[in-house]
Amino acid sequence: MIRSSNIRLRTLLMIGSALTLAACDGAKNIASPGEGAIVTPPPAPAPAPAPAPTPTPTPTGPADSCPTGTTNVGVINNLRNCQISGTITGGLTLANIRGVVYSLSGRVNVGIDLGADPGAPAAGGQQGILTIDPGVVVFGSSGADALVINRGSQIFAEGTATRPIVFTSRSNMEGGVNDSSIGQWGGIVLLGRAPIHTCVGAGATPGTVNCQSAVEGLTGAFYGGGSPADNSGRLAYVQVRYPGFEVSPGNELNGITFGGVGSGTTANFIQVHNSSDDGIEWFGGRVNHKRIVITGADDDSIDTDLGFKGLIQYALVVQRTNGGDRVIEAETSGNETRTPRSNPRIANFTFIGNRTPDSLLIRGGTDFGLANGIIRNTTATGLCLDIDGAQTVAAADAPTDEAGAPIFRSVIFGCSGAARDESDVPLASITPIITGNNNLLPTVTLTLTDIFLPGSFETGAVATNPRTAFTGTGTFFDETTFVGAFRNAADTWYAGWTCGVGTGATACTAAPAPIQ
Repeated sequence: MIRSSNIRLRTLLMIGSALTLAACDGAKNIASPGEGAIVTPPPAPAPAPAPAPTPTPTPTGPADSCPTGTTNVGVINNLRNCQISGTITGGLTLANIRGVVYSLSGRVNVGIDLGADPGAPAAGGQQGILTIDPGVVVFGSSGADALVINRGSQIFAEGTATRPIVFTSRSNMEGGVNDSSIGQWGGIVLLGRAPIHTCVGAGATPGTVNCQSAVEGLTGAFYGGGSPADNSGRLAYVQVRYPGFEVSPGNELNGITFGGVGSGTTANFIQVHNSSDDGIEWFGGRVNHKRIVITGADDDSIDTDLGFKGLIQYALVVQRTNGGDRVIEAETSGNETRTPRSNPRIANFTFIGNRTPDSLLIRGGTDFGLANGIIRNTTATGLCLDIDGAQTVAAADAPTDEAGAPIFRSVIFGCSGAARDESDVPLASITPIITGNNNLLPTVTLTLTDIFLPGSFETGAVATNPRTAFTGTGTFFDETTFVGAFRNAADTWYAGWTCGVGTGATACTAAPAPIQ
């Protein structure tokens, strides 16, 4: 028994020694807590990023189809030609769609004449409303192609400074025009219910709701009424290129015709280029404008008739070297006693005449006002002003709104002569009208740059507050302190939305395309 116990004891001691030796030897290879480095396995590599998708190229070329309300008539200049025709009643929008331009087929009427009285619409009349998106291009192919907004209907063609709306000709679309091209399609006609002084039909009283007239160049298109504030819609940032086709000898459409258009209408930032007739002609009405540009008109640039009483501020006119009649033609002979009497007021203008006729022809049938302007005639013999016919009417015959002789305030006359000596209006009678009042006569030397921008002489001229010059015009006129259409050479309000005006401008001869 004792021997067995001893044997077991020795065995246990030997096992304990072995364990102790093993522990001492292991210390060489096993670190104590806090000693050595802990090795963390590296993370799995991130997957490579997916390659960026190849950008889808912007589609080019003509659209596949035309929008509702228009007709697909093929392709022109790699653009889908979507045609409008006939009479638009209800509403139609010419949307800015990639690869689409619009064309006029014949006379396109917006609405059917609702007559002169908004309270008693004419039998069969219907309203139409045409909306045109910024950047859209519309063209006509011949003199028969015209856009007519009839009484009681409206147009809303409002572009932007960078996305003007362009009306032009097929030839321009096809790259077939040059600087002398004119009269390749009809033009735009707006007809309203504002007062006029010449009526068709017996027994009508001028200036009232029963006085209407027919517009020249069209048949069955009437304007006039008794609503001075009539509203034909809104135009803004619009170009009208190569319009004014001659329908018959002496019977032409203008670039834009405003017939009896009321003061509720907005029409600003408008350019008419190379019209074969007048740039813009107003037949009565009360519509006002700010910032109009008329370039290359083959007849008169600004023509006012039949009792027009509108206000215009910031106007630039540049005639073509080989074309154009007068910059302004005011009224017609024999209308001295008609009521309402024409009485336009224009402030802050620059007129560049390149033809030998007098730049301004003001007849006795109109009152007229010009303030803060520059008139330049580049020809050696061209005069600035022709006042033709008595400017005041005998009291017994005078219209109730006779305003007296023309008003000139802070006008620079940069011509070979200030005024013409007409047989019935001696120069001695005209001279007092244009002398004084900060007007500068032809002894001046102009310093215009880039054809029409003011230089040191023009910016130093003394201006007149248009509201003071033209009393009774309310707050329409900005109270400017400079002479001419531009404050200085950096005042380029025409840039971007016009063609062919100023250094770096897009040429009017270039084929337009819709701007997205």
